[in-house]
Amino acid sequence: MSLAREIKRRVRIALPPVIFLAITAYFGWNATQGDRGLVAYAHRKELQAQVLADKAGAQAERDAWETRVKGLRPQHLNPDTLDERARAMLNLALPDEVIVKLSPQDKLF
Repeated sequence: MSLAREIKRRVRIALPPVIFLAITAYFGWNATQGDRGLVAYAHRKELQAQVLADKAGAQAERDAWETRVKGLRPQHLNPDTLDERARAMLNLALPDEVIVKLSPQDKLF
């Protein structure tokens, strides 16, 4: 009986620190690997940087298109832009002009 009593006493002494360490390990793991942990935070920062870069690219493209469209508005009709669009739509060129064909991968704007 004394062996069983000694085992119970040691388990009773060791049980609170083991529980405390298990809880600490659980929260420590969640702080680094969980849904809101450090790894997820780094991933969100990378995603945010990518989204901001995409937004800047879209804004630059929008500004380029806005500049081109501004030249076609009736209040501010740019003759060069109008001539460019008319020639592109009618597929015309003057005899002294040089035509450079671009592949679909080449972008002008």
